[in-house]
Amino acid sequence: MIRGTMKVIALNGSPRLIGNTSYAVTLILDEFAKEGLETEHIQMYGSAMTPCNDCGSCGIRGDGRCINEDDDMNAYLEKLTGADAVILAAPSYYGGIPGQMRILLERISLASSTCAAGNPLAHKTGGAIAVQGRDGGLSSYSEMVNFMLVNRMTVCGSTPLTILTGRKPSEVLNDTAGVSAVKGLAREMIRALTEKRD
Repeated sequence: MIRGTMKVIALNGSPRLIGNTSYAVTLILDEFAKEGLETEHIQMYGSAMTPCNDCGSCGIRGDGRCINEDDDMNAYLEKLTGADAVILAAPSYYGGIPGQMRILLERISLASSTCAAGNPLAHKTGGAIAVQGRDGGLSSYSEMVNFMLVNRMTVCGSTPLTILTGRKPSEVLNDTAGVSAVKGLAREMIRALTEKRD
């Protein structure tokens, strides 16, 4: 068990409140909770994200925030930067992550990369989970991993990759290889957090 308080945030980019992505997130967060880590499941359900218009205000401000305060982008960023570890989870919609999550990740990357104090996500431990009905999971998984790599996060993986298959709610729990991969990802992230703490 990890000594001291550490927090793991899971950002669920699914537009569905209760769907297979939620089941997958709950599965991995339970593994962290068993080790005594604080966890939080953040759902983007219902979030209407405004696309970035490349106004450049974040670069001028240099504080790592977006000038647009009309949606939840800055609140999500504060949650992620306040955590020790971040899990990005999303379904595959037409071969990629859902639109509102893609917009959020684009805006976070731009604001974070122009932060005068340095990228607030750098060196955080990260992991990704993708859910597919039949296919497209690898593309969604790659988008989320690429976001973490660009932001210089320490990305953990698993064998097989954490790409779960299921269409009806809770069907991902029948994907035995996927469930095993999720638990393996949790172990790898816990190991990385332990090494950082030591």
